[in-house]
Amino acid sequence: MVTSNSTLALHGGRPLRSKPFPSWPQFDENEERRLLRTLRSGKWFRFDGEEVRKFEEAFAEAHDSRFGLAVSSGTTALEAGLTALNLEPGDEVLVPSYTFVATATAVIVSSGTPVFVDVSLDTLNIDLAHAERCITPRTRAIVPVHFAGLPCDMEAVNAFAAKHNLRVVEDAAHAHGARWDGKGVGSHGDIAGFSFQASKNMTGGEGGIVLTDDEALFTQVVSRHSYGQRPGHPWYSHHVVSTNLRMTEWQGAILRSQLERMPGQNRRRLENARLLDQAIASLPGLSLIGSADPRAADRAYHLYCFRFEPSGTVSKKSFCEALEAEGIPCAAGYPFPLYRQPLFESVQSPPDQPVYSELNLPQAEQACREVVWFRQNALLGEEEDTRDIVRALEKVLEQKESL
Repeated sequence: MVTSNSTLALHGGRPLRSKPFPSWPQFDENEERRLLRTLRSGKWFRFDGEEVRKFEEAFAEAHDSRFGLAVSSGTTALEAGLTALNLEPGDEVLVPSYTFVATATAVIVSSGTPVFVDVSLDTLNIDLAHAERCITPRTRAIVPVHFAGLPCDMEAVNAFAAKHNLRVVEDAAHAHGARWDGKGVGSHGDIAGFSFQASKNMTGGEGGIVLTDDEALFTQVVSRHSYGQRPGHPWYSHHVVSTNLRMTEWQGAILRSQLERMPGQNRRRLENARLLDQAIASLPGLSLIGSADPRAADRAYHLYCFRFEPSGTVSKKSFCEALEAEGIPCAAGYPFPLYRQPLFESVQSPPDQPVYSELNLPQAEQACREVVWFRQNALLGEEEDTRDIVRALEKVLEQKESL
């Protein structure tokens, strides 16, 4: 007879875990001290104070980049970076199909046309073999996304870009502190964007940053983030059509503290992810997502992703619901590839290619059917917390036919 301990919580059994995982965001007296100092200074505007400037310098240095410019969000970081490339209507930009909507809408806002590329099931990063088949005389740039914090193979991306004379814009929204071949992500392409939205591994509630080693691109981004103004020119001097993407001193103050604790948090996530890797590699019906390439070993783990292979009547949805009932927060990931978003029904697709709604990229479609996410704060617990995740996976898989 099945006991209450072995009965799935979804079916009335006792949940394996009732203790919550670490909450997010994490903060302490360091954020409080800096916020109070900013408050009392009366310098809340980025060009009056020093919090944003010091954060930009520290973040750029931590990612091996020459220049950093803090902006209002990760989305506007991508928009500013792409706009700095001076795309023209009809210019095509290669973007992966398993990513957040901003990766593609930033291309549209910057006058370009997104071309959706399949992803690798092993990494969830852009599939360069498929990208090769998407090249046209109109292709101008590629946006590799370091999805879930796993660095793309930037050696291969840059070789591909050089072959086709493309600019490289790294979408590093998930990848704070990650490194490819020992060098910080965001410093391998022409320009990069990071996000500090509330769920990210570093957060100011909102916010983003642009990184680049190219001084000319940096000058353009600075101008475009503040009404087209340019350093060294009078303040009432506007040189390009632009807007206001500036970060506040409040966010700069919080993010300086967030940056200081990031290395320790990344180490903890990596340690717990290795425990999960060992378990998932031996569990039937589950597949690891990652890379055996040692150059990608320094992952950021904004998400811990793995694949669940649906079988018979057992769906990914029911699998995730069973884990949630056991006290393990998880997410089913994107329900469909980015090109199926309703907004693309009214966006002109590239010439001589299927309209976006008729695309069917097999690996992205399969990823949407099979990939499961654990969010980054679930990896910030102790070893025993991670072992609870493993025990819940074992429990659910043992009884998956009852789902």
